Amino acid sequence: MRVVAALSFLFIACAGASGCVTAAIGTAASVGVYAVQDRTIGEGVDDAAASSSIKMRLMAADRAAFQEVDVEVANRNVLLSGTAPTAEHRQAAETIARGMRTVENVYNEIVIGEPSSFARNAQDELITAQIRTRLTASPAVRAINVNIETFHGNVYLMGTARTEEELRRAAEIASVVGGVRRVVSFMQVRAPATPYYAQPSGPPAPEYRADQEQIAASASPY
Repeated sequence: MRVVAALSFLFIACAGASGCVTAAIGTAASVGVYAVQDRTIGEGVDDAAASSSIKMRLMAADRAAFQEVDVEVANRNVLLSGTAPTAEHRQAAETIARGMRTVENVYNEIVIGEPSSFARNAQDELITAQIRTRLTASPAVRAINVNIETFHGNVYLMGTARTEEELRRAAEIASVVGGVRRVVSFMQVRAPATPYYAQPSGPPAPEYRADQEQIAASASPY
């Protein structure tokens, strides 16, 4: 209910600003995705907030150096990818990410070098789209739980799998897409939560048996 209330307030507060309304619609769409994933809406919102906060802190620290750094957060795990100009910048980005209170692990895959070309970025986007299509078509993988990041043909998978077999299958599917150099999986195996209606309702209520003499006395007309 708190998420719904927050979204309602956002729409009302932004009613006069088209850009803000667009952001609110995007937020609502994201919440819709979280609702069908094997994580709670709260977890999804926390991850999205952490990702935005890390990116803003990177931009505030050095916009020119960190503009090519991508930030992906799933289940409190942060993936940093892209490029940075020096090893010092690479380490600084990791330090900033680790400073987030809601972060548990940081995977630093930043490469030292020049920014990617438009053609290279387009090729990486195509690889990501092809992997997403194949994961969605596979009955062995619940694709909605998988986050995909591609940089220079290196594919990074984040999110959750319900079993070890599903985790392995997701990596296999990604590895056979044209242009993929390697696949690194940071996915975690996590069984889906039991729906509230299927959970045990607790110990049975104590049974009360009325004394037979009391029952007979209450039934007597005298």
